[in-house]
Amino acid sequence: MKISDLFKMGLRSLSRRKARTVLTVIGVIIGSLSIIIVISIGKGMESNFDSQVMQQGGITTITVNTQADIFDDDGRWVSSKEQKLDDHLVEQIRTIKHVRAVSPAVTKYATLISGKYQSGINITAMDSSVFEAFDFPALEYGTYPSEEDKTQIILGSGQPYGFYDPYSRGNSQKQIDMQKSKVELQFNDFQPDPKKKAFTLPMKNISKMVQTNGEYDWNTYMDLDYFKEIYMKYCNTLSLEDRKKAIKTIEEYQQIKLNVDNVNNVTEVQEAIKELGYQSYSMMQYLEPLKNASKTMQIVIGILGAVAMVVSAINIANTMIMSIYERTKEIGVMKVLGCTVRDIRNLFLFEAAMIGLFGGLVGVILGYIASFLLNTYGGPVFGALMSGGYLNEMADTKYSIIPFYLPFVSLAISVTVGLLSGYFPALRATRISAIEAMKTEG
Repeated sequence: MKISDLFKMGLRSLSRRKARTVLTVIGVIIGSLSIIIVISIGKGMESNFDSQVMQQGGITTITVNTQADIFDDDGRWVSSKEQKLDDHLVEQIRTIKHVRAVSPAVTKYATLISGKYQSGINITAMDSSVFEAFDFPALEYGTYPSEEDKTQIILGSGQPYGFYDPYSRGNSQKQIDMQKSKVELQFNDFQPDPKKKAFTLPMKNISKMVQTNGEYDWNTYMDLDYFKEIYMKYCNTLSLEDRKKAIKTIEEYQQIKLNVDNVNNVTEVQEAIKELGYQSYSMMQYLEPLKNASKTMQIVIGILGAVAMVVSAINIANTMIMSIYERTKEIGVMKVLGCTVRDIRNLFLFEAAMIGLFGGLVGVILGYIASFLLNTYGGPVFGALMSGGYLNEMADTKYSIIPFYLPFVSLAISVTVGLLSGYFPALRATRISAIEAMKTEG
């Protein structure tokens, strides 16, 4: 039998029983659609988790804070406690396996003055030698501190806040060019001694980070040694009592930041820190519950898809068996005319494969439509399911991403299911006796 004859006879047979064929195809469509939805949601969630975590400072970054938040296994806040962070703890953390870089951090708020206008910046002072290990963003202009020059002040893309005149009606604002305008930095932790000249630092060695939509945008970074140097100059302008208080604020760190060599080792390092008696924080604490929720969602949809595929396989088998009973005389005529067993088997396998192919194609088309709808309108649903709306806050969120290979995989599975389901009915058709078949009323 020619291949063209096989196509004509197979398609003609399917078209003769339109209702049965359509119902059988629908089962394959549901299964194929489920496969696409499961994998596309998984890819979308994975992409969103990684991008959101990287925006917040890196998935391999761990932070130990003086005010430690304690979470349960599901990532929910339970309580908090005070922790003393010093150089001894920094050295202990440095010896933990898989720690690539570690740095204490001092955080301060400072005021910027430009004429009658002022603004503010959040300063995070760290060991500048670890900036690269922490994957700091690229710079819009300027350079990072080096061994030769540690006086660079690196502004996040959102720093400083807008300049305004605090003494004007309505706090009138002005755009200040940090590279061209005269700007000075002041600390206001304590009132300066009136007998001494107030401390100011000209903002000369300025660099600026590119926008990341994350933690880096809202902080200004300095080398820790350089920061201590200028802060001590500020302390020297204070009264004796205030000077002691001010110096104490930089002797005990507000944070210790460390970077782990691999994302798979983050939890292990956090457990090691916990054994030292300290609580730590990392984006993995949010990532794991979100990933587990995503996996649960995928499993539920996957089970439904698997059930749909099993049902569609049964429907295809049932359709082919019914077709054999209805076409017994036709099979007998084919054998009498010289069609081989192989021709008959291939005809029924072709029909089963076509049902799988049609269902798979429609499933792929509906999969792209479903992906578009999920990305357009799925925010509230996914936000409610995934830890209290955390994902709903992300910009340009894609909850469903269809990889280029997924339509082909879905089609291959659909056709395979059709072939497997039609194999035994096709085998049954080949065993029908030509003589008995000719006696059947058609």
